[in-house]
Amino acid sequence: MKTTFPLILFSLILLSHFVTAQSNQKHRVIILSDIEAEPDDIESFVRLVLYSNVIDIKGMIATTSIWHKNRVDPESIRKVVHAYGKVQPNLIKHEAGFPDEKTLLSLVKQGLPKYGMQGVGDGKDSEGSNWIIKILEEKDERPLWISVWGGSNTLAQALDKIKKTKSKEEAKKLISKLRVYAISDQDDSGIWIRNNFPELFYIVSPADDYGSATWSAINTFVKGINNETISNSWLAQNIQQGHGPLGVEYPDVAWGMEGDTPSFLNLIPNGLSDPEHPEWGGWGGRYELYKPDFAKQKKGNSGVPFEPETREIWTDAVDSYYPYTPGEYGRAVRKDTISFTNNKATLWRWRDDFQNDFAARMDWCVKPYEEANHHPVILLSHPEQFTVKSGEGFSLDGFNSTDPDGDNLSFLWFHYPEVSSYKKIIQVGAENVHGVYITAPKVEKKETLHFILKLSDKGTPALTRYKRVIVTVTP
Repeated sequence: MKTTFPLILFSLILLSHFVTAQSNQKHRVIILSDIEAEPDDIESFVRLVLYSNVIDIKGMIATTSIWHKNRVDPESIRKVVHAYGKVQPNLIKHEAGFPDEKTLLSLVKQGLPKYGMQGVGDGKDSEGSNWIIKILEEKDERPLWISVWGGSNTLAQALDKIKKTKSKEEAKKLISKLRVYAISDQDDSGIWIRNNFPELFYIVSPADDYGSATWSAINTFVKGINNETISNSWLAQNIQQGHGPLGVEYPDVAWGMEGDTPSFLNLIPNGLSDPEHPEWGGWGGRYELYKPDFAKQKKGNSGVPFEPETREIWTDAVDSYYPYTPGEYGRAVRKDTISFTNNKATLWRWRDDFQNDFAARMDWCVKPYEEANHHPVILLSHPEQFTVKSGEGFSLDGFNSTDPDGDNLSFLWFHYPEVSSYKKIIQVGAENVHGVYITAPKVEKKETLHFILKLSDKGTPALTRYKRVIVTVTP
C-alpha cells in the first residue's frame, strides 16, 4: 500500500494535467492578408496580436487580391508587430502566454506579387506557400486554420505542390488537417481550390456580393439595435486614442471596420464556439454544410468568378434572434419585442461582447492589473453534457462562478434552437439568475438541446464568458 498509493496519486495528477492540456489547446492559424488594399487588414492585425496568447499564430503572410493585384506588403504587418512589442511587457501582467516581438516577426512571410491563378503552378512557389507546407508537415495533429483575408492563391500554390509532390496518402493526411475560413472570394483561386480539393474543410460566403456575406455583419449598421460599439467615436475612445502604440496603428475606417476579423473570432476560447462545429455558432458567425443554391445568389462587382459551387461547403446559416434589453425596474433584462431572422444575426448578436473584449485588451496595453477589467470565470454545478428522459425535469446552474476583480456578475441562460435538433424554443423562466429549472420536452426520438450561459461582469468595459450545455433527451 505504501508504494501503490503514491503511484495512483501520481497517475491521477498526470491524467489531470493531460485533460487540462487537452481542453486548453490553442488553435493554430496562418493568416493570408492583402494588407494595404484597404485599412481594415491593419485593424484586424491589431486585434489579432492582442489574442496571440490564446491563439497559436503560425504565420502572417502578405498576399495579393482582386483589389491589390501586383504587390505584397509584409512591412505593414511588421509595423503592427513592432507596436505590439512595445506593449507586450504590460500585456503579460494581465494574462500569461503573450509571445515576444521577435517570435511574431519570424512568422511574417510573403506570397508572390501576382494575381490569383497567375501565381499558381510549377515554379511558382513562394516563401508563403512553402511556409504553409512546412507548418503542415510539423508533428502536430492539431488542425491548421487558414484565415483568408484577401486572395487565396498562396494556399492554392501550397495545395498544388502537395498534390504533385506527395503520395496520395501523404497528401490526404496533410489536407485533412487544414481548415479554411475565407472572407468571401477575393481572387479566382478560391473556387479553383474548392473544385479541385473537394475534401477540404472550407467556410465561405461564396457570392461576390460581399454585402450579403455573414462576415460583413461585423460592421453592418442594424436598424433597431444599439450600434455604438462599431461607431467611429467608440473606436477613437476605446481603441485608437490613449491606448499606446497599438492604438496609434489602428487606422480610421475607410470602407468597413475589420471585415477580416470574423475569420479568427471563433478561434478565441471564450466557451461559446467549437471551431470543429461551425454549425454551433460563435463570435465569427454560424455556418452550415450544404451546396448553395446558385439561383439565389446575387452577383456583385468584385470581378472574381461568379460560378455555382460543385460540392458542399460550410456557408451562411440563419438565426432568429430576439435581443435582450435592460429594464430599469423589475427583471433586469427581458427579451425585446422585435426579432431578426437572417444570416448576419448569427454574428452581430455577439458584437457588443467581442467589441468590449477587444477594448479590455487594449486597456491591458497601458493599465496596471488593478485598474483594468478581466474575464469572469464560469463554474457549472453539473457536466457540460448530460442525458435526461423525455418529460424529466433538470437544473442548469452556474452558482460557483467568480470574477477575478471582485465585480458583480450578471447571468443569462437561453436555449439556442437553431443549433439544437429539437427546434421548438424551450423557455427557462427568469433567464437572468444563476440557476434555472427546465422540463425536458416529450420526444419520440433522441433529441439534443443546446443551452448557453452568458456570464457578464459589471466592470468597464463589461466582459463576458460563456458555457454551452448540451442536453440529450431520450424517449
